[in-house]
Amino acid sequence: MKLYADRAPTALRQLLTDIFVVVWVVAWIKLGMKLFDLIQKLAVPGQKLESAGQGLADNLKAAGDKINGIPGVPDSVAAPFNNAAGAARSLANAGQEQQDVVNNLAWIISLILVVVPVLLVVLLWLPLRIRWIRRSGQARRLRNATAGRDLLALRALTTQPLGKLVKLDPEIASLWRRGDPEAVEQLAGLQLKSLGLR
Repeated sequence: MKLYADRAPTALRQLLTDIFVVVWVVAWIKLGMKLFDLIQKLAVPGQKLESAGQGLADNLKAAGDKINGIPGVPDSVAAPFNNAAGAARSLANAGQEQQDVVNNLAWIISLILVVVPVLLVVLLWLPLRIRWIRRSGQARRLRNATAGRDLLALRALTTQPLGKLVKLDPEIASLWRRGDPEAVEQLAGLQLKSLGLR
């Protein structure tokens, strides 16, 4: 399997395109990671709310427990402290939920930011690259066989622009039909050249 063409201009274009694709994918991944970190900073208020709510709940609960531990003091005196501790725990839970929402949002947005450009590469560049690799492999196998050269010539007649065919010879099709070896070589060479092969 050959990844790059034999001819320098085509090989250089392929190499530069491949480098661009790698840089493109890496850049979008880094951008996605930076966006993830940036969105995660939105969870800081939720972390502070959770910490403050949890600390307040623990202190109020401890105060209620101490009041309950005093002999002769009715349980109803400690009830507001325990109720306030429950409310503070609700604040802590709200802070945790806010962090969860921010985390999920960070993942979703970052993944979309990375997946869309990478998907463009996979759907547009990769099929073209694979098709060239397959075609060039087939053409390389055909170029050394006499019947293969004839098949390459036929392929050139059917796929190459008319201007290129006329530059070879205005009568190139009739020459090929008569089996002219020079016409076959010219056409096969044109087809190989279009794939960047010698």
